[in-house]
Amino acid sequence: MAKRDYYEVLGVEREADVEEIKKSYRKLAVKFHPDKNPGDKTAEEKFKELGEAYEALSDPQKRAAYDRYGHAAFDPRMRSGGGGRSGGFHDPADIFREVFGGSSIFEDLFGGGGRSDPTQPQRGADLRYDMEITFEEAANGCEKEITVTKNDRCDVCHGSGAEPGSKSRTCPTCGGRGQVISSRGIFSIAQTCPRCEGAGRVLEKPCKTCHGSGRREVTSKIKLRIPAGVDTGSRLRSSGNGEAGLRGGPQGDLYVVLHVKPHEIFQRDGDDLICDVPVSFVQAALGAEIEVPTLSGKTSIKMPAGTQPGTTFRLKGKGIKNVQGFGAGDLHVRVHVEVPTHLNAAQKAKLQEFAESCDETVNPITQSFFEKAKNLFS
Repeated sequence: MAKRDYYEVLGVEREADVEEIKKSYRKLAVKFHPDKNPGDKTAEEKFKELGEAYEALSDPQKRAAYDRYGHAAFDPRMRSGGGGRSGGFHDPADIFREVFGGSSIFEDLFGGGGRSDPTQPQRGADLRYDMEITFEEAANGCEKEITVTKNDRCDVCHGSGAEPGSKSRTCPTCGGRGQVISSRGIFSIAQTCPRCEGAGRVLEKPCKTCHGSGRREVTSKIKLRIPAGVDTGSRLRSSGNGEAGLRGGPQGDLYVVLHVKPHEIFQRDGDDLICDVPVSFVQAALGAEIEVPTLSGKTSIKMPAGTQPGTTFRLKGKGIKNVQGFGAGDLHVRVHVEVPTHLNAAQKAKLQEFAESCDETVNPITQSFFEKAKNLFS
């Protein structure tokens, strides 16, 4: 099968400089590396092809020969009289190591970078607890007690994992490194030691209570103070109430995520509240003093005569307390005029009599609308 053009293999233009060629090689070589594609013969062949193309185009003399003679520049049968042409390629794995800088390549590319010292204490994991509270509890604040099951520090070995009076020793399998080296073809891979699980040390006598883990599962009751003004999605941090750390490390934290139940009457908009209040046709027409609910009890507002549906009255400071302590929002009372239903004969007659006594000045909004729309009716 004919070889592909080296520039095509690397996905670069013929005018590409050395840095562009190297950048493209690094990207593609990682993608098709045999350790990332175990058992994939196609990826293995592409990895070899990339190494050959990179070696040819990254060397100025080899690139000049390739640009002039193509693949024939590296054909051993045509070396004589070749004017500086050179043939033969290095192992693609050697090229890969050279480009990426040696033995650290596997740590950088395949997940081993930044590994912490396995023999040192490690902080415990943080925990999440989802809690549902009422609308009033969110608005006014409250105290809650929750029950959490977690891995806590063993009170017998105090987190060491060793039976009282016994000690730990260096792991004989990994020599205290926490890793063992295994060979995979031409490469060497570092893996977590299966005996000490990365700790680098093993216990002479594991604690009988926690079986050497230094932690045991316990159920704890934790009291929380929920501040006024929280909302769905608010997150409270309870310091040190997460899981116990390994090898005597500090406790993690507990994060409580709040979910507020919807209210039957109020809607929330930030720190403001919205309340839809129904009023009768007579109240809206003649005006009235109506009672409205608030979170702290009831209050009253004066509604002027001729109040229209959707009119909103603002009650300052009757909303939700700001969770940061910056005052409180407002309560917006939105009026909905209720149309009478199930009228008896006498009531219908009264309304008909009322309607007949009205002229165009009684309903100016209606009159204005039909004036604007009269051209559409013609």
